Amino acid sequence: MRRTIFTLFLALLLGSGSALAQSHLRIGLGDDPDGLDPSLSRFYTTRIVFAALCDKLFDIDEKSSIVPQLATGHETSADGKTVTIKLRPGVKFHDGEPFDAAAAKYSLERHITMKGSFRKPELSSIDSVEVADPLTVKLNLKAPFSPLLAQLTDRAGMMVSPKAAEASGDKFALKPVCAGPYRFVERVQQDRIVVEKFADYWNKDQVLIDKITYLPIVDSTVRLASLRSGGLDMMERVLATDIKTVRDDPKLKLSKAVSLGFFALLVNVANGPKADNPLGKDARVRRALDLSIDREALNQVVYNGEFMPGNQWVNPQNPYYQQAFPVPKRDIAKAKALLKEAGITGRLSVDFMLGNNPEIRAVGEVVQSMAAEAGFDLKLRVVEAATGLKTAEDGDFQLYQNTWSGRSDPDGNSVIYQTCGAPLNTGRYCDKEIDAWHREARSASDFATRKAAYEKITAKFLNEGWMIYLYHPQYLIAHTARLENFRPMPDGLLRVVGVKLK
Repeated sequence: MRRTIFTLFLALLLGSGSALAQSHLRIGLGDDPDGLDPSLSRFYTTRIVFAALCDKLFDIDEKSSIVPQLATGHETSADGKTVTIKLRPGVKFHDGEPFDAAAAKYSLERHITMKGSFRKPELSSIDSVEVADPLTVKLNLKAPFSPLLAQLTDRAGMMVSPKAAEASGDKFALKPVCAGPYRFVERVQQDRIVVEKFADYWNKDQVLIDKITYLPIVDSTVRLASLRSGGLDMMERVLATDIKTVRDDPKLKLSKAVSLGFFALLVNVANGPKADNPLGKDARVRRALDLSIDREALNQVVYNGEFMPGNQWVNPQNPYYQQAFPVPKRDIAKAKALLKEAGITGRLSVDFMLGNNPEIRAVGEVVQSMAAEAGFDLKLRVVEAATGLKTAEDGDFQLYQNTWSGRSDPDGNSVIYQTCGAPLNTGRYCDKEIDAWHREARSASDFATRKAAYEKITAKFLNEGWMIYLYHPQYLIAHTARLENFRPMPDGLLRVVGVKLK
């Protein structure tokens, strides 16, 4: 009898030890990701989940340099119109299917041709994709396109299993099958996304956590409280006002990286009836609003000085930043003069749509107060993130706040907003000269030529365009001190390869 009890006790102990050995990372997200299909997704938080699920042909490092991932290298032809990519051998998708040149061709063509694909404009330079051999794919371009590799470091470079994609059709997002370090397990909308370690991952020795659960918790204060109580192991987008709380807690660590992206105010200039107002129709009114804002004061008040004031689509540390157009000083007198010149005599009422986030609401209130001194009456309208995107697309706005997570090449921050008919050009701004200069920047391979093209764009767009850039966020990520080897990245994505829990 005693021997039986001892055997049972030992079995329970061993079983308990086995369960304890299963490492589980719980990550708090600032919103619920949209569909888990690389071709169709748009949300920043979805990209965070994809960092575990879907490897790309290329990635970036801490300095934003492009590095191979599912590719091992590339060559560009002398005329710049053919890019040959060598692929990593021995890679498998989560369904066991091999990743090869045929699969890469399928994935790229799916991004380009799938109905509703947001990757189509990112890969619009590709004329055709060829399989040169089982581990070599050739991209034939319509014209030289210098930002191509940078595009392939994000969702446009994510590879999906052809077999799974064909079987699921437009339902692929419900059970994505990629070639990343983790495979999809389940999703409960507005509650959790669960992934687990993929045993056949090509770099499996560096996958040191067994399971990850992503938990959407919109309120950053609640996210932090859950992290401090042990309900989470990591959270993205810590409020700047909570930095001291994190640093004062010995159980937590704070990681920071200046974003590749930006925060901007978007003006409806040609998208339906809501554009028919002085702000939308007169560039002088837009410049007056720009001059009414003190970017450094905004940074200090809302973000404790942690963010980087800016006025362009790249931050002032970026080599492509145009020094000839520095961050403007606040000038209320000039703003009032511009309004008077535009024929504005009374207070100008403007519908200002912004996201339902504590910091964004604070930004809106500070901008509202500053602009009031110049003669603007900004009417704040708070909406949820997904609602805001749809509302902006429909043209139901006059002024709208927007945060863009950023790309390693300046093209990824500009063309998608600034060119005629671009996907995120919700204000319907269109200038053929701006478009031509972007084509010039895209076709050049040398830095000096590209920067010269961007200088022409900057001069015109900052004066006449539909966007007012205010600052560049800093990615603030808090995590348990038990988490080791985490590296903050300038795209804000939480890369989990090499990370472990003590």
